[in-house]
Amino acid sequence: MKEFLEHKDVVEAIKIADQVKQNKVRFSDIEDSEGNQYVDLVQEGGGVLGIALVGYTYVLERAGVRFFSVAGTSAGAINTMMVASMGNVGDAVSEKILEVLSAKNLGDLVDGEKAVKKVINKAMSGDGGMFWPLAFNGLKIWKILKRQLGVNPGNDFVSWITNVLKENGVTTVKDLLEKRTLLPELKDINGGDVSAMKAKMALVSSDVTTNTKTEFPRMASLYFKDPETVNPALMVRASMSVPFFFEPFVARNMPNAGNENDQNWIDLASYRGKVPNHAKFVDGGMLSNFPINIFHKKEGVPRMPTFGVRLSTYRKEYNKTDSLFQMAGAMVSTMRQIHDYDFLVKNPDYNRLICLIDADKEFNWLNFNMTKDKQVELFALGARKASEFIQSFDWTGYKDVRLKLEQASKS
Repeated sequence: MKEFLEHKDVVEAIKIADQVKQNKVRFSDIEDSEGNQYVDLVQEGGGVLGIALVGYTYVLERAGVRFFSVAGTSAGAINTMMVASMGNVGDAVSEKILEVLSAKNLGDLVDGEKAVKKVINKAMSGDGGMFWPLAFNGLKIWKILKRQLGVNPGNDFVSWITNVLKENGVTTVKDLLEKRTLLPELKDINGGDVSAMKAKMALVSSDVTTNTKTEFPRMASLYFKDPETVNPALMVRASMSVPFFFEPFVARNMPNAGNENDQNWIDLASYRGKVPNHAKFVDGGMLSNFPINIFHKKEGVPRMPTFGVRLSTYRKEYNKTDSLFQMAGAMVSTMRQIHDYDFLVKNPDYNRLICLIDADKEFNWLNFNMTKDKQVELFALGARKASEFIQSFDWTGYKDVRLKLEQASKS
């Protein structure tokens, strides 16, 4: 872990964050008795690029920012779960997350057959020489995909997250939700009532069986007969099921299977068809890779902002669509992003709240065999972008924009 925190960009970002905290820069109207300020946080998905998310949260915590409600997709869901489980609301947890992450061999997450793993690592390294490995193993990969719908079971991931949660006193959804109720002593600096504030969390996944954008744990009762007893690691597994790279997560023996017009499904998912016996999930990024709207309040001026952190460079250049593979890639990219982009078009004020890390410019999001040096660079990139964000963010200016929008809506 030492090499992450001693990178020159991280050291500089820490200096900036400490100065920001000393200067009492305002980020929110909600704070605790120690002067920490509270924001909601939404984190984008992006495979191993999620290491940069930890750099981002680390620097914000150094600046005296704490995370109240938290949400994310895929890699963002992983960091969301760790933020929510490795401490109570208001605790600084990013250094603990970094310790866990730096000790994990990310290559173990690619837990398919040895020959398949070799092909994947070769492809993601960008070193070329793919012809012979693919020629020898192509048929095997096809048979695995046909049988399992993904080349990696994802069991190592579930085991890893399960152990992390257990070490922090979380083995069930009930344990996790109880942690979210343990709030510090909060106050609104403008004198508002804070007694009804509740810390929420959401992990976004894509239920391709019923075509549902699923938010866990809020919608867990649709898929699990006793949702409070479920291992939360399974919900993260559902969110990070990159299609064909990982096997889909499957919720089996679902409650109310066979029922039509089930009221719970209508209320939570607007689904009126027959409830299936099981549902398959793929990466939440297929429907909403950056669910920035999840805590959105349309009316009024918020007392705390929803900060968003993006890993990808989206809509900064056009897609090439001349070949079959280019066209397929462009279609997937559009599906993953357009819902979130549509929200930002309709709510341009949110652009003031988003930190753009743009990690995919330099790093491959599926390179689980990434060297430790590259992991350090990713963390440092997130830290540097976070330091730039906290220097430029204008809380008063953002509230003024929201006030003008509110006044315009009433005129």
